[in-house]
Amino acid sequence: MNRKLATVFVLSLSLLAILGCPQRKSIAEVQRDPAHYMNNDVTIAGTVTRSFGALGTGVYEIDDGTGKIWVFAESTGVPSKGARVASTGRITPTISFAGQSYATVLRERVRHH
Repeated sequence: MNRKLATVFVLSLSLLAILGCPQRKSIAEVQRDPAHYMNNDVTIAGTVTRSFGALGTGVYEIDDGTGKIWVFAESTGVPSKGARVASTGRITPTISFAGQSYATVLRERVRHH
C-alpha cells in the first residue's frame, strides 16, 4: 500500500512540475502571435547578438535561428554578446530604454544559464 501511495505522490509532483513550467517556444512562434503571450509566461532560448545595459538593467537581443527578439532585463543585468541563454517572461508590445524604443519585447522574469 505504501508503494502505491508513493508512486501516486511522485506522479502528482511530476505533473505539477510539468504544468507549472512555461513551455519553451521558438521566437518565430512568439513573433507570429505576440498578443497570445502577453498574459502567459513563455521561455525562449538562443544566442545573445546585441546587448545594452547600465546599473543592472538593460536590453539584449536573442537569436534562436528562427528569429530575433529583444529581452528587457529590469534587475538581472544583461549577458554579453555570444552568450547562450534562456529567458522566461511575458511579451510586452513596446518598451523604451535609454531613449530608444523596442517593439515586441520579452520582459524577463527569470534567466536560465
